[in-house]
Amino acid sequence: MHLETYFNLKPKGISVVIPNYNGSALLNEILPFVRQALQPTGMPNEIIVVDDCSTDDSVSLLKKNHSDVILIESGVNSGFSPTINKGIFASKYEYLLLLNNDVKLDVDYFKYLLKYFDKPDTFGVMGRIVDWENDQIQDGGKYPEFHGAKIKTSGNYIPAENENSDNLYSMYLSGANALVSAEKLIELGGFDELFAPFYVEDFELSLRAWRLGWKCYYEHRAICRHKVSFTIKSENNKNYINRIYYRNKMFLYAMHLQGINLFMWYLQLFPELILRLVTGRLYFIQALSDFFTSRKKINKSMLAFEKVSRAEGKLLTLQEVVTKVRESLSEKNIKRF
Repeated sequence: MHLETYFNLKPKGISVVIPNYNGSALLNEILPFVRQALQPTGMPNEIIVVDDCSTDDSVSLLKKNHSDVILIESGVNSGFSPTINKGIFASKYEYLLLLNNDVKLDVDYFKYLLKYFDKPDTFGVMGRIVDWENDQIQDGGKYPEFHGAKIKTSGNYIPAENENSDNLYSMYLSGANALVSAEKLIELGGFDELFAPFYVEDFELSLRAWRLGWKCYYEHRAICRHKVSFTIKSENNKNYINRIYYRNKMFLYAMHLQGINLFMWYLQLFPELILRLVTGRLYFIQALSDFFTSRKKINKSMLAFEKVSRAEGKLLTLQEVVTKVRESLSEKNIKRF
């Protein structure tokens, strides 16, 4: 079936896709809030939970207490991107809410988001993420900032008090609570599974969308609540997490920097490597080794994106995207954090 025909068959409605790994302690809490938020939209909807081979009672809990949920079970634990992609490609409606299993939605969450899709170039929009029990802000819109040739992925902003919060660009959409166009997401091929098991995949997906000329937005009035984990991880776990994080940042730069900026990034790697060697941070060396041994996989991802970009026309550079987002926000009264 031709891709365009497939898209035209998608009915108007909302598919909520929740990747889950050992989340049984929270699923009973978040799912009623999802249903509550969907009800005022008056739109057909579905809730899909993709279980990433959990070792707790997530699957039995869903089957027993949430029979309305579409459950997809993975036979192997594979991480965020492969897991959520299963739900994305199994979904049937026009809009996709990508939601973490530790996030609960306010009742009017969709009220402010759906209007963004009246614009044909909207890729998606995310809301404000606050603490589970109070209104302390954890994440807002994403503000791009360069450190040398590298781009910082942790910068946030919110509109200042009384500032109009409509049509605020976000450098990327958090994978924890993004409402996106199913058509555009599927055209992009979903999340790049090269980034499994976790980290940076939401930034990279949004960057592909931006480079095709599609827009990512932040809507301050749409609120969801995130349960912060206070689990103390072992030093081995911390080293592994750092290794994957830095490896995935390297993937991002290699895939999306170009020309002199790509050359400068490679030069920037050498003093960083020396610094990490001196300070004994072996995870960085491991990440660098992972990066260089993954060149074929990186090239495969780049070729897949080039095929999509040829169909869509002119491709923006990373620098052009950053300029577009920052210039738009320069006209707004915002608070960065």
